[in-house]
Amino acid sequence: MRGSGLTSLKSELLELQPALTKFARRFCTAAAEVEDLVQETNMKALANLDKFQQGTRLKSWMFTIMRNTFCTRHQVGKREVVGLDLDVAGRQVCQGSQEWHLRAREVEAAVVRLPGQYRTAFDLIIIEGVSYGDAAERCGCPVGTIKSRVARARQMLTDELGSFN
Repeated sequence: MRGSGLTSLKSELLELQPALTKFARRFCTAAAEVEDLVQETNMKALANLDKFQQGTRLKSWMFTIMRNTFCTRHQVGKREVVGLDLDVAGRQVCQGSQEWHLRAREVEAAVVRLPGQYRTAFDLIIIEGVSYGDAAERCGCPVGTIKSRVARARQMLTDELGSFN
């Protein structure tokens, strides 16, 4: 695009500013956000004037740039987490390790007190991380039996120990 064509395109861009501002209000409510969106749209349009094809409506091209800019901002904004580093109230409280050490001993003692078949199933699945199929093969019983033994063992431990909260 050369000389007078570029000049007329830039003047047409200036004429579109009120329409761009009005269109930006569909996306943003705060005046500052509207201004930022219009400014970013103008910057992108000016940086890519060489990609504008004669015969295309400039207004449509600009509105497309604005819509895409807003959508990109919105997607990025959903991924960004603001203020977590300074937000002390949002941090989890970590209990002292002594309490967890005592709680671990209680769990260990409760697991030892489980009836044999339940303790074996619990050890294989939960402690050793063996698959249900392999545990069933080792115990010589169906997979469903192993699943129910583990569920019952968990329930027995919950009944004996209560919750960890």
